[in-house]
Amino acid sequence: MDRIRTVIISIMVLVLTASLIAQERPDALQLYRDGNYQRAAEVCLDELKETPRNMNSFVVLGWSLIKLGRYREALEYGLKALEISRYDVRVIQIVGEAYYYLGNNQEALKYLEEYTVIAPTGDLIGEVYYQMGEIFIRTGEYNRADLALSTAVFHNPRIALWWARLAYAREQAKDYRYAMEAYGKALQLNPNLNDAIRGRQRLQGLMGQPETRP
Repeated sequence: MDRIRTVIISIMVLVLTASLIAQERPDALQLYRDGNYQRAAEVCLDELKETPRNMNSFVVLGWSLIKLGRYREALEYGLKALEISRYDVRVIQIVGEAYYYLGNNQEALKYLEEYTVIAPTGDLIGEVYYQMGEIFIRTGEYNRADLALSTAVFHNPRIALWWARLAYAREQAKDYRYAMEAYGKALQLNPNLNDAIRGRQRLQGLMGQPETRP
């Protein structure tokens, strides 16, 4: 009986200790939402030491590393996470974004396009199409950039930069009328956006139009 009692007490102590540790550990997701990306990453790394297959920890870690500009680390942990859960769309987006910032256009497109197939209405679908559009601009595929960026602003029409980049893609494709419309939309949202101001001025010169206010 004494041995059984000792075992029971030991188990209770372990459970209580684990509970206290869990209560004391900060919430990584809340830290991320608060903009404390460094601390969020640290908490996630501690969690992964204890539970190496915790997908939520991998996801918040990836988001935090992206925000910190640590793209190679985000890619490294993202690829590890995909070995555990290949079709977790959150991780697919992280890997695609990491490749995007690292300038690996081919691999970035592979994962970003996969996200659009698996999660066509996902929370980050607008951002994914924006990044795809930027890649097509990089590679000189301006019509494809137009399609991707048009989809991005369809999902989130309140981001002036996205409209300006859509306008630039159309400008490069010599679709000046619709480029001017997109520059105008960008300036409605942000009258001080220099890329849109300069773009509209370029088109006014090409089209022989007088300069107007947004």
